Amino acid sequence: MSIPFELPADDHDLSPSTGYTRAHWEAVADGLLTAAWRWSTPGCALLDLPGRPSRSGVRSDGLEGYARTFLAAAFRIAGADGDDPHGMLERYASGLAAGTRTPGRDDTESWPLILDHDVQGQPMVESASVALGLRLTAPWLWKHLDAGVRDRAEEWLRGALRHTPAPNNWYLFPYTVAGFLESVGRGDAETAAARQRALDLLESWYRGDGWYADGDGRAFDHYNGWALHLYPVLDAHLAGDGEALAHHGARLRAHLEGYSLMFGADGAPLHFGRSLTYRFAASAAVGLGALTGHTPLTAGASRRVASGSLRHFLDRGALDADGLLSLGWYGPHEASLQSYSGPASPYWASKAFVALLAPAGHPLWTAPEEPAPVEEDDQVRALPALGLLVQSTRADGIVRLHNHGSDHVRPHEGETAAGDDPHYGRQAYSTRTGPTASGNVPDNHLSVVTGGRPSLRRRVHPLGAGHGDGWGWAASWHRPVFADGPPMVPGLRVESVTVAHGRYELRAHRVVGAPAGSRLTLTGWATGPEEPLTSALYGLHGWDDPAPDLVRAPQGTAWTRWARLPRLTGGCAGTSVHLALASLTAESDAAPLPDVVEEVRVDGATIEVTWADGTTRTRIAFDPVEVRHTRR
Repeated sequence: MSIPFELPADDHDLSPSTGYTRAHWEAVADGLLTAAWRWSTPGCALLDLPGRPSRSGVRSDGLEGYARTFLAAAFRIAGADGDDPHGMLERYASGLAAGTRTPGRDDTESWPLILDHDVQGQPMVESASVALGLRLTAPWLWKHLDAGVRDRAEEWLRGALRHTPAPNNWYLFPYTVAGFLESVGRGDAETAAARQRALDLLESWYRGDGWYADGDGRAFDHYNGWALHLYPVLDAHLAGDGEALAHHGARLRAHLEGYSLMFGADGAPLHFGRSLTYRFAASAAVGLGALTGHTPLTAGASRRVASGSLRHFLDRGALDADGLLSLGWYGPHEASLQSYSGPASPYWASKAFVALLAPAGHPLWTAPEEPAPVEEDDQVRALPALGLLVQSTRADGIVRLHNHGSDHVRPHEGETAAGDDPHYGRQAYSTRTGPTASGNVPDNHLSVVTGGRPSLRRRVHPLGAGHGDGWGWAASWHRPVFADGPPMVPGLRVESVTVAHGRYELRAHRVVGAPAGSRLTLTGWATGPEEPLTSALYGLHGWDDPAPDLVRAPQGTAWTRWARLPRLTGGCAGTSVHLALASLTAESDAAPLPDVVEEVRVDGATIEVTWADGTTRTRIAFDPVEVRHTRR
């Protein structure tokens, strides 16, 4: 699709895969900002972008437009050492003065007050972008403001320090506000307390492998890169705090060891977790790692991943005809959204432009592009601390994520089907498919059907994960929940193991405590009829028929208007074991799944599979879970 503003010619000598250079990144930032500013109020304090309002209301949405575009402008201008060819800083200075003149007032320009997250919390989110924008542009904007405007801005920002954030990454918003205030000589005990509180919580959320939970539960998603790593690493970098940068940077490096594998060869990040409308913000951690040197990737591979992600969305309709980022994935897509998303929410994509803080002579921009990790070879990587398993195949460039540890259920919450979230509850996600919408047949899902009621998966309890040469596994258990009638069946439990071998997925499930007459369904990947993908599923044990039915999801996914997916069915009662083989591939000559496995043996709670080469065997044991994968 065409991009509604001009970009430089592609440079395939420097960037053989994407054609993008630093000049492209600057041009995209300029184009996004120019388009968004057509919707500003006369005093420049609010950007009232068109679209359905968020639950926070149109005034908060207008502040969101100002704050999130300011972040893009700040990265763009600070990275160019103050060069502001389109006069953006003058607009943001005017908006700051107008928005803070009478905050909370219902007029044309005033910003909403920052209150507790459950009262009027969204302005706290935006305060971090305002503060970071002011910090990055301080030599050219803050230092030239009238003293009264600076005082009013500080008073408004301190609302973030004096109110309660949501119990997750939100604590990094007052942390960022406090960091700015301290950087301009306005720090005190209040700023110090906000920063220490955030750092203490961040430590408690660290789970290992370079990943944080987004709060006290087990939510692992893109917020790791565009929030939980971004704010503390960038703060330390800007402050020149070597000790803090070493600490947070080491975790960023560890994070990128696994996270850099989660981008497809076409540039797409995994379609997994919430706030997916932020799109190419998914590359923020990659750019930040290159900027600070805390990355396992070469400069050329970093640019390949980051530019690949940026171009992926621009080429696929993320911008409307006016040059605005739409609410969705490629074009508008309601099923990808949360109720907190408004017309300006997609502009958190601005975080990707942290890469522009690397100056023009930085290796991130001067080194020739090198292959992304997915382009180097087939890879299987377990993240045991998270209960996640990453599987990628070089031939088709697809990355798959098998989820046995992330659930977005907070510790104090009960498990009910009403809280089902397709972006966390499914057992697998990829860079080429999205989950089906609520109300449709769920993809990549095991459901116990008892009394005609199908179950869903909410809280996930990881049972382990590991990998070897070309293979890996992850396991978990959950209590099925039901939408109608009693929410749970006493004693009912499902244990699940995924073994990735090449492009194949061995999916094993043990159902314990199923009432007599219960049925089981297992679905595979959801794809569109015109997509060049093959979603295959084949029953190996415990199903009525090894060949699946094809069922449809009429609301489709982020990739296709309507989707179809394979489904196996079988009976279950008491304790039973069920085994299937699944695959998602773009290879046209892929072997049919019945030919992939030579022999299957099930003995009670133990499964042994001999693969078609006759020498590779996988052994899965339940109670306790143990997985072995050997070659003779």
